[in-house]
Amino acid sequence: MGSNSKEKPWIQGVVPQVIPPSLEDNTADVDRLLKAIKKSMGTSSVTAGFSLLKQIPRRLRECDFSVRAILYKSHDTWQLIDIQPAQSTGIYGLALDLGTSTVVIRLMDLSTSKIMEETNFHNPQIEIGPDVLSRIHFAATKGGLEKLQSLLIEALNREINRLTETHAIAPESIAGISAAGNTAMTHLFLGLDPYWIIREPYIPVVNGLQLLRASDLGICVHPQAPVLVFPNVGSYFGGDLIAGILSSGIAEGEDISLLVDVGTNAEVVIGNRDWLMACAGAAGPALEGGVAGMGMMAGPGVIDRVAIDPETGRFDINVIGHQPPVGICGSGLIDLVAQLFLAGAIDMRGKFVPARCGPRLAVRDGVPHLIIVSSTHSGTGEHLTLSQPDIDALIRSKAAMYTILTTISNTVNVPFREIHRFYVAGTFGAYINPGSAVTLGMIPDLPLDTYVPLGNTSIEGASRALVSARSRDRISEIRDMITYLELNVNQEFMNLFSAAKFIPHTDRSLFPSVKPYTPSPNLSLK
Repeated sequence: MGSNSKEKPWIQGVVPQVIPPSLEDNTADVDRLLKAIKKSMGTSSVTAGFSLLKQIPRRLRECDFSVRAILYKSHDTWQLIDIQPAQSTGIYGLALDLGTSTVVIRLMDLSTSKIMEETNFHNPQIEIGPDVLSRIHFAATKGGLEKLQSLLIEALNREINRLTETHAIAPESIAGISAAGNTAMTHLFLGLDPYWIIREPYIPVVNGLQLLRASDLGICVHPQAPVLVFPNVGSYFGGDLIAGILSSGIAEGEDISLLVDVGTNAEVVIGNRDWLMACAGAAGPALEGGVAGMGMMAGPGVIDRVAIDPETGRFDINVIGHQPPVGICGSGLIDLVAQLFLAGAIDMRGKFVPARCGPRLAVRDGVPHLIIVSSTHSGTGEHLTLSQPDIDALIRSKAAMYTILTTISNTVNVPFREIHRFYVAGTFGAYINPGSAVTLGMIPDLPLDTYVPLGNTSIEGASRALVSARSRDRISEIRDMITYLELNVNQEFMNLFSAAKFIPHTDRSLFPSVKPYTPSPNLSLK
């Protein structure tokens, strides 16, 4: 992310011409400083907080009245964060993606908008519970909420300390923070009680916040640094999705586009610059490989792509790091099941076809398992297998995904063929093979160039809002454009879901490009 001359920053440093006081000019120190800043910036409104008033006289004289002022804009007023010696260089900020499993941090140079480093760490709240629901229940216990917040803030401060040491900058030179996360994670970051988020009628403490200060949250940067927290739309549509809308640009163009972000849930937005509709539903964990027996997060030794030659039945497996495989990630699982269907090894219900599976098919405790990698070639010393329940779970998830997309498309009366771009965010979007997802009936049968992977749109949106006043202001405009569709009370959703629990669908006309191979009856997988 580089600088853009059209993007005006809302956190910046200026060197005002402060005239030292004299017997002829006895203007108060703070008034003198603010007057010089106003002149330098061409603005009529600059204020300084009370805590700074105590420091300004001494700091001005230490610098011989030659200072650099660090400010941020709140509404139409510039707020003074600090003053430094005029020769000081460097003004930095942090963009945060508050993920349920992983927290991503970008250290950015606010004077150039350049990324200095991007890093991540496992969310330490995982030790309390792997999912949002268990953490919300824990937050209701005595001291639970404070524990969850402190775990996150302490881990964040450790990473900030490492970043500042690595780049030889003072923590106090970090003058702003922008953070995006789902509604529950935002509450836990702020220390707000999430109790009612999961209880009917599902109400957050707050959807939109004014700018906070780093000292309010105990974050070890400049105590006066503003903290911008992306707002929520509701309990199940958080600031991470607004960050995704901001970074994808779907709210800027005339053409109608779709944005899908798959994490704990599958969250979907459709619209353009005039309107946006959004919804969310449970389709995420299986699509990330989370429910398969050999499912794992992407990493060394993990299968991420699979192809099966329908003529010979031979497997072509790609393993990250070219190591003996130890598991499979979401993109690999989607490839695998799609390829099994195309090769005739599973039928449209997702059930194994024994004659086609051949000796790879084994039964353990009455459950069919397909051997994907034998024990002699795996990194675990055991067979890596795909079970019938694994496939069933994936089909339920893919059906939920397609049904969410169909429901929102029908609600706004925009058929899939009229979708200009289909953006897929997150690690799911970065690695998924759209062709395999179409084969399964997970996403619509559109030209493959319609699908655009975006990567982590939450951190990208947070970064844009950190460095650009226009992007920051756009956040509230986007939030106000969104109409949220509640799927829990949508009867059409359940009807469509039943029809989508086949590969690719009960209505084959919806997927004209998917043509399963008809193998010789005597040919089995190798």
